[in-house]
Amino acid sequence: MLALDYGSARCGCALSDPTGTLASPIEPVLRPATKAGLRALRELVAERAVDRVVVGLPLSLSGADSAQTREARAFADRLRSALGPGVPVELFDERFTTAIAARSGSDRTSEDSRAAAVLLDDWLARHAHEHAERA
Repeated sequence: MLALDYGSARCGCALSDPTGTLASPIEPVLRPATKAGLRALRELVAERAVDRVVVGLPLSLSGADSAQTREARAFADRLRSALGPGVPVELFDERFTTAIAARSGSDRTSEDSRAAAVLLDDWLARHAHEHAERA
């Protein structure tokens, strides 16, 4: 799994381990909505054998859409088209991920990618819980 904390200048990235248990931040992708940025994301998906992409959806605290939310939705649509039908792209509520990432500061990883790792941890936890309920 690949999680993306979208920003027009820089997109934080995090990958899960093969078991879907751990999320690790990796280098961000610069200008992700450009042709070069989308190409870099396609290459990352291919190189890491990613089978699903989760894009953070920056809802307001009340849960409403904002200009940034609409921009993230448009980016997810472009990424979905760039990756094709073989790799699902979904949106996931990212409220508070940047604040949590800022508190877990590290000199070695970008805050955007740490936010993507928090997002992916949340996604993995929710889906593990849903899977357990179905079993």
